[in-house]
Amino acid sequence: MKRITTTQLRRKPRDGERIVMVTCYDATFARLVDEANVDVILIGDSLGMVVQGHENTLPVTLDEMIYHCRAVARGAQRAHLVGDLPFGSYQAGTEQLIQSAARLLKEGGVQSVKLEGGAEYADGIAKLVRAGIPVMGHLGLTPQSVHQMGGYRVQAKSQSAADKLLADAVALQEAGCFSLVLEGIPAPVAERVTAALEIPTIGIGAGVGCAGQVLVLYDLLGLDERFAPKFVKKYDNLHRRVVDAVSAYAAEVRSGAFPTEEHSHYTSH
Repeated sequence: MKRITTTQLRRKPRDGERIVMVTCYDATFARLVDEANVDVILIGDSLGMVVQGHENTLPVTLDEMIYHCRAVARGAQRAHLVGDLPFGSYQAGTEQLIQSAARLLKEGGVQSVKLEGGAEYADGIAKLVRAGIPVMGHLGLTPQSVHQMGGYRVQAKSQSAADKLLADAVALQEAGCFSLVLEGIPAPVAERVTAALEIPTIGIGAGVGCAGQVLVLYDLLGLDERFAPKFVKKYDNLHRRVVDAVSAYAAEVRSGAFPTEEHSHYTSH
């Protein structure tokens, strides 16, 4: 089974198809997501919050990203895999950027990398692309800049901020990005940016006007009932179902109802 390529992803909007991207972090979920026929799996540095329990994505290291990318690559055979470059793995300069991105491909087994930021990273992105490393950009609400933004707030609400975001998007396209994530921006702004670009946009909290959408798997499955931002649609309530299942197991262990003969091994003499 051949993986979906960046060329196929760029072609989808032209063929009237929307791109489906899901974020997950391990082999088991990657296998299930792949079976659901998604186009792209993002191994996001959001694992710092979702899996590791941090308040933000900043503590995540490149080695940790490589570990999770490897796990997902073992579980998914068809979806295109994008690995996040975590905070501190590319901000020091182009040489660091290229080394970090190369490690994600070589050691993590992904086919492309994603990084946050605008025109200030265009030169580095262009060098990555020339080195044969496909790049997905990320604009709008960029979680690695949470302290600078003053929290997780909707971005590009003013005309000047929207104009700057569009200029950044064009710069990233010209640098060679094959697609862009647009996060936490007004829907009309996302629609405007999408219309201005030749590369596909993938939205999260950016409205229906993007060429595709991404959600974190844990969010769309409803695994954390405490987390309910406006942009998330919960397609199930696995929080309650998991708690109920584990509670049922615990009750049967305490009562002696589990294990039964069906779940026990016996040696015949």
